[in-house]
Amino acid sequence: MADAIQIDAKVFFERLGIFLNAWKADKRSGDTQFAGADSIAILTGKSEPENSFVKNNALHFWLLGYEFPATLLVFTTGMVYVVTTEKKAKHLQNLKDGKIPVEILPIDAKKPETRSEAFQKCLDIIKGAGKKVGALPKIETTGPFADEWKKLFGEASKEVEEVDVSAGLSQAMAVKDEEELKAIRTGARAASAVMSDYWVDEMAEVLDGEKKVTHASLAAKINAKIDDQKFFKKLTKLDPGFDNQHLDWGFGPTVQSGGQYDLKMSAQASNDNLHSGCIVAGLGFRYRTYSSVIARTYLIDPSKSQTANYKILLAAHEAAIRAAKEGAACKDVYNAAFGVIKAKKPELEKHFPKNIGAAVGIELKDINLTLSGKNGRQLKDGMTLSIMTSLADLTNDKPQDKRGTNYSLLLMDTVRVGRGDAVVFTKDASTDLDSIEFYFKDDEEDVKPKQEKKKSAASAIVTSNIKSSRTRGANRVDSHKEEDEARRRGHQKELAERKQREGLERFSEATGALNGEDEKKFKKFESYKRDSQLPARIKDMIVWVDVKALTVILPIMGRPVPFHIHTIKNVSKSDEGEYTHLRFNFLSPGQGVGRKDDQPFEDPSAQFIRSLTVRSKDQDRLAEVTSQITELRKAATRKDQEKKEMEDVVEQEKLVEIRNRRPLRMGDVYLRPAQEGKRVSGEVEIHQNGLRYTTPSRSDNVDIVFSNVKHLFFQPCVGELIVLIHVHLKDPILVGKRKTKDVQFYREATDMAFDETGNRRRKHRYGDEEEFEQEQEERRRRNELDKQFKSFAEKISDAGREWNITVDIPFRELSFNGVPHRSNVLMAPATDALVQLTEPPFTVVTLEEIEICHLERIQFGLKNFDMVFVFKDYNRTPIHINTIPVDQLDKVKEWLDSVDIAYTEGPLNLNWSMIMKTVIADPHQFFKDGGWSFLNTDTDDENAAEESEEESAFEMSEEELAESASESEDESAFDDDASASDDEGDAESDLSEEGEDWDDMEQKAAKADRNGGVKEEDDSAKKRKRR
Repeated sequence: MADAIQIDAKVFFERLGIFLNAWKADKRSGDTQFAGADSIAILTGKSEPENSFVKNNALHFWLLGYEFPATLLVFTTGMVYVVTTEKKAKHLQNLKDGKIPVEILPIDAKKPETRSEAFQKCLDIIKGAGKKVGALPKIETTGPFADEWKKLFGEASKEVEEVDVSAGLSQAMAVKDEEELKAIRTGARAASAVMSDYWVDEMAEVLDGEKKVTHASLAAKINAKIDDQKFFKKLTKLDPGFDNQHLDWGFGPTVQSGGQYDLKMSAQASNDNLHSGCIVAGLGFRYRTYSSVIARTYLIDPSKSQTANYKILLAAHEAAIRAAKEGAACKDVYNAAFGVIKAKKPELEKHFPKNIGAAVGIELKDINLTLSGKNGRQLKDGMTLSIMTSLADLTNDKPQDKRGTNYSLLLMDTVRVGRGDAVVFTKDASTDLDSIEFYFKDDEEDVKPKQEKKKSAASAIVTSNIKSSRTRGANRVDSHKEEDEARRRGHQKELAERKQREGLERFSEATGALNGEDEKKFKKFESYKRDSQLPARIKDMIVWVDVKALTVILPIMGRPVPFHIHTIKNVSKSDEGEYTHLRFNFLSPGQGVGRKDDQPFEDPSAQFIRSLTVRSKDQDRLAEVTSQITELRKAATRKDQEKKEMEDVVEQEKLVEIRNRRPLRMGDVYLRPAQEGKRVSGEVEIHQNGLRYTTPSRSDNVDIVFSNVKHLFFQPCVGELIVLIHVHLKDPILVGKRKTKDVQFYREATDMAFDETGNRRRKHRYGDEEEFEQEQEERRRRNELDKQFKSFAEKISDAGREWNITVDIPFRELSFNGVPHRSNVLMAPATDALVQLTEPPFTVVTLEEIEICHLERIQFGLKNFDMVFVFKDYNRTPIHINTIPVDQLDKVKEWLDSVDIAYTEGPLNLNWSMIMKTVIADPHQFFKDGGWSFLNTDTDDENAAEESEEESAFEMSEEELAESASESEDESAFDDDASASDDEGDAESDLSEEGEDWDDMEQKAAKADRNGGVKEEDDSAKKRKRR
C-alpha cells in the first residue's frame, strides 16, 4: 500500500461508535439483527477485483477508507483487535490512542509463527467474550491468511457458535453521513448527465441516420465517456470539486433492444444492432467508492398500448418513491408500487418483479434491505435506495417488425430517504413521456428531454416577441396592457412555485451546507522545513527579517524563533528613555477585529501569542527592522492578491493547427482586450480545435480553444460604429498580462477619412446629392461587413460543432438602456444570454445560470429602476444593472417572462451581500421559510382597487354638503388671501351705489385714467389670468 495512505481517525471512531452502539442496542431489544453475537470476527482474504465491494470489504471501506486484504478484525463491545501484516499495520498506528481501544497485532510474513500466535490470541478473546461469535459465513475468502484462520477457527468451533451478522452490519452502514451522501449525490448527477446529455443524443443520431450499430459498440462509447474530462467539466450541476479520476463503474453500461431484454444489473450488451422500438439503457457509477444507479426506457414510434403501459409503470415508480420515507418498511415501498399495477391493470401483475430494488451505498445492492413484499425492516432518514420498477416480457399489439413484438420496460433511480418526501438524486434524467418518446417515421417533431425543450421554447417566444413588436401598433399594445400583465402574473406565479419546489429538492434536510462546502479552516504557514535552512545571522541573537522565506526571526529565551509574515498583523515602534521598543501584534482566533482577520479555532485547547515586544538601545536598527517588515508585508499581500486574482486562470489545452491546408481566416480585425503596444490590426484563423489571433508585428499569438468557449456572439453594425464577433469563455485566460473571460474581434464600420465621391465631381454636384450618395455607399459598406463577419462566425460554429458552439445574435428590438458598470449602455437580450458587447467592460449574463431576477426601486414617480440577477450558484455575487428607464419596464418584464426567468418587484434597494450570506448559511431553512417569496412585496392590485372603490363610494345629504362648504370657507386661509381684492372691489361698488351720483363717478373715472389706473387694472387682470 502506498505511503500516501492516511486513515482518518476521526471518521473511523465516529463510525465505529455507530457500529458498536447499534450492536448494543440490538442486544437490549432482543438480538434481531446481530443474532445474539457476543463478539464479531470479520475476515478478508486475498484481494479479488470481482469481490471488492462485498460486505467484509465494504466494512473496511466504511471504517478505514481503504481495502485491507489478508486482515482479521475482531470486535467486542468495548474493543477492537486488528491482525494484519507489518506493512499494513504502519498505516493503523494513529488509531491506537482513540476513545475506543484498538489493539494492532502485526504479523511477520517471514515468520509464520507470528500469524498463528495472533490468531490464537483472537480465538481466546472470542471464547472469553461469550458462546456466540458473529461472522459473514456466506462470503468466500481465499488465500493462505484466510485458510489458516478457517482451519484454527474450525477446530475451536466446538466451543463457540458461529452466527450471521450481515443484517446488523447492513443496518449500521445503511444510514449515510454528509460525506457519504455527497459522494452518492455527485455520482448520481454524473450518471444522469451521461444518460440525458450524451446517450439520448447518441441514440437519436443512430436512429435518425438509420445507422447499424451494435449494442456492444454503443455501450463501449458510453464506457469511454467516464474518462472524458471535458464532458464533465461542462456540467454546471456537479460540485466544483468534482474529479472524474474518482469515478468508476458500478455496473454496465448496458444497452438492450429488439425483443431480448435482461433487466438485471449484471446484464451485458449483445452484438445485435440497435433496434428502433423499445430501448432500455442503464448504468451505475461509483464515486469515491459509493454507488449510484440509473436506468431509462426509450420508446421509438410507440404504439398506444406501449404508451399506456409505460404510464402505468411510471405511476408505480413514482408511488414507490413517495412511499420511501422514514418509518416505512421495505415492504411498504414495494406494496405502494404493486398496488398501482393491481389497481390500474391487474393483468400486468405477472410481469411485475418480486422486488423493486435495495439499499445502495458501498455495496451496489444490499440484499438485507431488499424492497420486496415480505421484508419488514424499517427505513431511516439518511438511507439511500436504488428503486427499480419494471414490466418484463410484454407483447406489442402493433409491432413495427418481428423484433419489436416482445418488449420490456425499466425505470431505475437513486433515492435518498428523508423525514418527508424522498429526494431523487437522478431526477435530472427525466422520466416523463415527453422525454422518452421519439418519433422518426411519421416526420413528427422529436420530443427532446425537458431541458432542451424548455430552451427551444424560450427561443421561440423571444422570436415571436420580435415579430410582434414590428407589427403591433402602440395603441394596440396599450389596449392589451392589462391583459398582458395578468398573463405575466399567472406565469410568474407558476415559476415562483417551481423555484420553491426545486429549492427544497436541491437542498434537502440533513445534507449540510451549500454544495457540501467545507468550513473555513485555520491557515498554516511554514517558514523552514529544516534547521539548516535558517540564516547564519541567527547566531547573533538579533531580530532578523528573512525576505526570501517571508519570515521574521525573533530571539526568545536564547533561541531563534521564526514567525511567518502572514502571522504578523502589524508592528509598532516607540521610544522610552534610552530604549526603543518594537511591539509585534499577531493574528490569532477570537480577536473579533473583523471578518477578514477572524479565524476559526482548529484546536480549542491551543494557546496563541497575541503580542510580543522586543527592546534595544540601537534605535536605527529597530527603525530599519520596522521598515523591512512593513515592506515585506506589503509585498506578501500584493503577491497573495495577484495569486488570488490569477487562481481561476486555466492553462488551455494546446491549439492543434491545421497543417495540410490553409486555415480559414479573416483579416484586418482588431482585438479587445487590446495587446500591449501599438494598436495594429491582425488576422483570426480557425484551426482544428480553436481560434488563433495573429498580428504581423507581434510573436505572441492569442489562442482560444473550443472546449473553453461558453458563448459565441455576432453583433452587426446596425446602430453601432463597429461590427464584431465576441467569444465568452468558461474560464479566464491571459491576453498579454490581463485576465479576461471575453475576447472580441471587431472592425470599425465607418471611415471618415476616405471620400469616394472625388473632388472633381464635388464642383458640379451640390450638398444634398453628395450626402445621399455617401449615405448609400456607407449603407452598402455596412451590409458587406455584416455579411463577412456573420459568415465567419458561422464557420467558427461549424468548426466547433463537436463542442456545441452555436452563433447567437443579440435582439436589438428587445434591448433597453442600463448601467451594469459605470457607463449607461444598451443591454441586448440574446437567445442564451443578456449581453452588452459594444463598450468594455463587457457584460454577458447566461440565462441558464440565473436563479431569479429582482426589480428594485419600482415606485410611482421615479424615472428609473434597477435590476438584480441572482445566480443558481449562490457563491457568485449577484449582478446589478442600474438606472433602467421606467418606460422600458413592461419590455423588460415581457422579456424575462418569455425566457422563463422568475422575477419579483420591490420599492427599495436591498443589501444583497447580507441576503446571500443568509442563503448560503442554511439553504434548506431558507427555502423552508418561503425561499425568494420575501422579495415579492407586490399585492393584488385588482383586489386593492376594488376595495378602494367600494370604500370611496358614499353619498352626502344636502345639509352635510352645506355644512362642509361653510366650514371650508371659514377655515381656508388660501381662499381668504386669494379673494381679498375681489371682496374689496365688491364693497366699493356697494358704497357707490348707495351714496354717489353719476357726475361724481365720471370725475373719479377721469382722474383714474390720468393716473394710469386703467393700465394697472389691465395688468392686475392679466396677472389674475396667469394665476
